[in-house]
Amino acid sequence: MERCSWVKLDEPIYVKYHDEEWGVPVYDDRKLFEMLCLEGAQAGLSWLTILKRREGYLAAFDQFDAEKIVQYDEEKLEALRNDERIIRNRLKIKSVVTNAESFLAIQKQYGSFSNYIWSFVDGKPMINSWESFGQVPITTEISDRMSKQLKKDGFKFVGSTICYSYMQAVGMVNDHTANCHCYKR
Repeated sequence: MERCSWVKLDEPIYVKYHDEEWGVPVYDDRKLFEMLCLEGAQAGLSWLTILKRREGYLAAFDQFDAEKIVQYDEEKLEALRNDERIIRNRLKIKSVVTNAESFLAIQKQYGSFSNYIWSFVDGKPMINSWESFGQVPITTEISDRMSKQLKKDGFKFVGSTICYSYMQAVGMVNDHTANCHCYKR
């Protein structure tokens, strides 16, 4: 069975993520928020590092329940900075709280975060036809626009590269290579 060349076949968690999640459209607000936070945590690190800590992130950040996260006080933030299950970068931890505040504001304004985020691709996944993963861009005009708007709306750790990776992760764009068994899913 062929997969995208970036998949580390000796890492079952990576294979499972590629086969079952990456590129699959997500419309659930909580899941979209989780993935945005995890993509931000990944900045400067490998995605495998984050995947291996994902369960820790879910536990540490109350399953990415934004209503709970906006209530975090300095004591909770200090506990997170000492939590070995997650990346203990102070700015990345604080960004989850900031992003939760922005996320809730977006939900109120647009009816759902899903409506807002999917509007960048007119509500439907973009399907690319790459022959090799080397052809896949790391940013696009859309990820540039998304990044600018998310920043304007108060989000942190949402540069264009993070936004494009997020778009791939939540299925806003299908960047499975044409030879991958997931391409025509």
